[in-house]
Amino acid sequence: MPFAIASVLPVMVTLPATDITLRILKESLGLQLAPTPEFFPEWMEEPTPLSTMEVSYLDRVEANFLSLVEEPPLLENSVKLVILAPLLDLAGFYRSPFRIKTETSVDIEMEDEDITIRGQIDILVVKERLWLVVIESQRSDFAVTRALPQTLAYMLSNPELKQPTFGLITNGNEFLFLKATRRPRVQYATSRLFSLINPQNDLHEVLTILKHLGQLSMT
Repeated sequence: MPFAIASVLPVMVTLPATDITLRILKESLGLQLAPTPEFFPEWMEEPTPLSTMEVSYLDRVEANFLSLVEEPPLLENSVKLVILAPLLDLAGFYRSPFRIKTETSVDIEMEDEDITIRGQIDILVVKERLWLVVIESQRSDFAVTRALPQTLAYMLSNPELKQPTFGLITNGNEFLFLKATRRPRVQYATSRLFSLINPQNDLHEVLTILKHLGQLSMT
């Protein structure tokens, strides 16, 4: 979906939201990469062990994915159905106190009010006014880093935000967690990249992180 950039010049430039870059966010919001790993400890904390049922279910999800990628590309709707739906279910995000908004349009006002980004979030998990997880689904042959600037823009859309926001970018094969803050500084960090191509089933760790972020939202 396109968005408009209202510049200081008497012109209106329209660009797709996917054209937002980290440089634009840096210049407009002062966004910086957090200098130390201590900024984002949530994805590295000792996980709560998964149940036998959860492990078995995720192994089946991985097997389904590996079967589908034999006929690439794996399209966005397939990613949501085969990978994301089971993860969000097991993480408990379909039940109160969480609520799911799908295909949600979000307007982002940059700090200097010169830029407005209008884009679309594929899946948004919300508890009260806190954004828990932002998921940008792409085709399975797209690198998740292509959605990094767009996802960060969505996560930082509320200028009054006092708590950290957490995000997840996935193309169905790769998973990248994000953390972003506006106060005291506008900064972000990422987890390591999880992938279903790895020898172990990384979905196990992805689910434990999702569940942990859910628990943090209720404290």
